[in-house]
Amino acid sequence: MTAAPLGPLLVLTDRRQCPHPLPEVVGAAVDGGARAVVLRERDLPAAGRAALAEQLRALLAPVGGVLVVAGADLPGEAVHLAQRDAVPRPRPALLGRSCHDAGEVARATDEGCDWVTVSPVRLTASKPGHGPALGTAGLAALVGGPPAYALGGLSADDAEPCLRAGAAGVAVMGAVMRASRPDEVVAALLSRLSAGTAP
Repeated sequence: MTAAPLGPLLVLTDRRQCPHPLPEVVGAAVDGGARAVVLRERDLPAAGRAALAEQLRALLAPVGGVLVVAGADLPGEAVHLAQRDAVPRPRPALLGRSCHDAGEVARATDEGCDWVTVSPVRLTASKPGHGPALGTAGLAALVGGPPAYALGGLSADDAEPCLRAGAAGVAVMGAVMRASRPDEVVAALLSRLSAGTAP
């Protein structure tokens, strides 16, 4: 297993699932230990998304965290691409890509991506109908290229099995975005991820 370039946990945003304003939810996740947040929200107008990015960067900066921007339409040191996205020029310092099968992982490897997300490991309420679920066996078959973050319907209980399958870390959206206490969810995930990497 190759080390995760952004730490063991990626938190993906979805303001539509949040019980509170997104910056409040992300702030709580940061309080719980999150240090890498992927700003999705690609349906927002450019100016609104840029303003939201600055808000989230301000939450992450004091703890040395990184805001990863989904898509290449906003500047940033770290960018995460969907399958339809071309590699931006100039290339960001850190680059990741969403992958769902071996061909997509091979593409990300050829592009020199710093990480991939592999999904869906489990069926997910965030993206109903998106599947079939890979399970940990399917995840294991897709690791070996860039460091892989397992994604899709994951909870703290999934952290160690995903690491055993070869993932470098886990990426979560709904479990954090829908939580009444995002800080506690993140802390539990990080605790299990730490236990899974202990010698």
